[in-house]
Amino acid sequence: MAETKAALVTGGSSGIGLSCAKALKAKGWRVFTLSRRDAGPEGFEHIRADVSDPEECRRAVEAVLRCTARLDLLVNCAGFGISGAAEFTPEGEAESQVRVNLFGTANMCKAVIPQMRQQGGGRILNVSSFAALTPIPFQIWYSVSKAGINSFTMALANELRPFGISAAAIMPGDTKTGFTDVRRKCPEGDEVYRGVISRSVAKMEKDERGGMSPDVAGSLIARLAGKKRLAPLYTVGFGYKCLALLFKLLPAALSNRILGKMYAT
Repeated sequence: MAETKAALVTGGSSGIGLSCAKALKAKGWRVFTLSRRDAGPEGFEHIRADVSDPEECRRAVEAVLRCTARLDLLVNCAGFGISGAAEFTPEGEAESQVRVNLFGTANMCKAVIPQMRQQGGGRILNVSSFAALTPIPFQIWYSVSKAGINSFTMALANELRPFGISAAAIMPGDTKTGFTDVRRKCPEGDEVYRGVISRSVAKMEKDERGGMSPDVAGSLIARLAGKKRLAPLYTVGFGYKCLALLFKLLPAALSNRILGKMYAT
């Protein structure tokens, strides 16, 4: 009888991470969730860790490996968002955004790669965002962090291919989760921008609250976990796939102008 495959899902206590954990479990995976919460979702083995701390990431992977001989899958869902104009966003907030979203992803990858290389294979799936393709005004550092995840993942896939380790980034569009309510807002300068900052963020949050269920992304991630071959990037949802193609075909000046009309007017 084949041994049950093991997966570690960061940000697994809520949102897309929790949906992913449930979808993987339904497919027979042994799922470990990781977040900064002391207790995880019911029915899962949970590890408390802060992905922005490399040492905590290393210890978290060690904790998983004390329970299972292999770690077949890492899904990086941990992250948060900030909003505000680049001119007025405090340096510490911008650094925190990149440290958690981008370097948190990198920290977890670095923690699992030695084990995956030793066991002869594995899979890493990093949750990015459609904002990586369409950088959003007044969500600038969030967009930067997600674009960084795409670049990191594509380069990582080539580095790890000789070891039988595959990697891909998943880009959900607007998704209805608790992510919206915990966004860190930097409203400073709204009067300078004549109210555009607050209007832009309000539009984004309205789109998010009316967005797709996190189960859509969670189900896709679970399917990709068992897929034989991976593409480097996956867009979640038919509508967003069409938009991604459109923005790819349009001249950069035009596509960026469209984004400006959508979110910076």
